[in-house]
Amino acid sequence: MPRASYQRIADELRRRIITGELTSGERMPSRQALADEFGVGPRVAADAVQQLVAEGYAVSRTGSGTYVRPKPPLRRLTRSWYRESRGGSPFRADMAAQARSGGWESASETVPASEEVAARLAIEPGAEVMRTGYTFTADNEPVMLSTSYEPLAITRGTPVVLPEEGPYAGRGVVERMREIGQRILHANELVTARSTDVAEADRLRIGRGTAVIVIKRTYYTQDHPVETADIIVPSDRYELAYTIPVAPE
Repeated sequence: MPRASYQRIADELRRRIITGELTSGERMPSRQALADEFGVGPRVAADAVQQLVAEGYAVSRTGSGTYVRPKPPLRRLTRSWYRESRGGSPFRADMAAQARSGGWESASETVPASEEVAARLAIEPGAEVMRTGYTFTADNEPVMLSTSYEPLAITRGTPVVLPEEGPYAGRGVVERMREIGQRILHANELVTARSTDVAEADRLRIGRGTAVIVIKRTYYTQDHPVETADIIVPSDRYELAYTIPVAPE
């Protein structure tokens, strides 16, 4: 077998973990076993395993070895109109229902709308929007990312221009917009899946390339969209539960 770099070995071990050949909690092959298999020195094999530790696929235990990181329990995130209408933070309410402490970190800035964001908000590309990036946590562990965009043509000069500052900080979008006369009637969500990029993986403390659920959500009043967001959820940690109201005949 031709000699392999530590990256090639890391790629193969990552594949074995993802496909289940190496199972959750299983001890990783020793440095010597990897060195023999791939025709490399023990140092190269050790670097490959350390790469997987850095990416979150494996965990080292002093005096014991390196193991495939156990998968966290699958939890549920609720997506429903009732969730957005009940007041306060919908995410924090979801976490409280699971006996967990929900919180988040955020940062807001004014940016020109990209073509995609402009199309979702029915505004001109380059129009100013308030972009807010969130890292949501449960018991101080990151569990979800979100980047929201709100047209400044609607919120500029109002108490809700900054989603996480002012008298309505931390409230859901529906409640915040209601305070400035924007009555949200419905939301659309487009759900897809992809692999994380490096920045997302680092923020979520998960392996690079891990599969995530991506929700592209947009809120509408009767006349126009008022907010759109990209929500990123690790697929091995959460499942999405949708509640869909049905009007009586």
